[in-house]
Amino acid sequence: MRYFSVMRNTKTPTLEAIRPSFGSSLKVSRYENASNNLIPNWHFHPEMEIVYVNGGSGKRHIGNHISYYSDGDLLFIGANLPHFGFTDRLTGNKSEVVIQVKEDFLGPDFFDVPEMQSIKQLFLRGKQGIAFHQETMSRMGPRLERLETLEPYARLMEFLRILKDLADANDYTVLNVDQVVLESKPQDTERLDTIYGFVSNEFKRPISLSEVAQLVNMTPPAFSRYFKNKTNKTFTQFVNEYRLVHASKLLMEEQRSITDICFDCGFNNFSHFSKKFKAYTGKNPSDYRNELKKVYT
Repeated sequence: MRYFSVMRNTKTPTLEAIRPSFGSSLKVSRYENASNNLIPNWHFHPEMEIVYVNGGSGKRHIGNHISYYSDGDLLFIGANLPHFGFTDRLTGNKSEVVIQVKEDFLGPDFFDVPEMQSIKQLFLRGKQGIAFHQETMSRMGPRLERLETLEPYARLMEFLRILKDLADANDYTVLNVDQVVLESKPQDTERLDTIYGFVSNEFKRPISLSEVAQLVNMTPPAFSRYFKNKTNKTFTQFVNEYRLVHASKLLMEEQRSITDICFDCGFNNFSHFSKKFKAYTGKNPSDYRNELKKVYT
């Protein structure tokens, strides 16, 4: 089953300053419930990040990828790949573990040796964002939770073993499949986030191409080319996907009629909404909601 998330309003991605845990090259943080909601904004950092969410359901927004997860999540996020936080007050997770570390934490050439090639490939895949499936998540989750209890040397050795096991895992999904991620170049980041923030505020009404082009001081043709180049989507596709993402969230969290949700998400034709929703999720809105009820009851 596919789940989709809703992006939150943002202006520019924030550079998060990360300091390793005392006496360690890694920063290992464990949060109970949703207490990691301190950094919910669109942010990035030069460190790679592994996130394990123990139980619950929530939203992923990593690079240009947006989706919903259920029954926990295990993510590998490459350096400088913008993302939101993954838990909030509605997630219902038991805990969350976040490990952050620089790619060269063992020196600039350590992962160039033959024995480390699989891990180096993991780092490369991670630049697109990786979501591991249930089998690997079930094996790795408890190990990730134990990291904070280990003394620094044992923690480092176990972390290398974890990286190796993640590198060898076959049950994963690369999230930005077309290698389209938001670059952290200031000009592009600010422009795209202006667009994303505008859409997040105005998606419930019709948005014209000329209106959004004017917002970023571009002509409509230049804006169309720019947006397609940066996101691999037309602006119309992006807006419709945003609306569908919001609709999927409302179908899970609210008991309003599907017709009301359709119009609340900016669609003005129910049959068009149903057709787009099924094309995007593989299910019509009614079946999607019924499957969610089976998961949460």
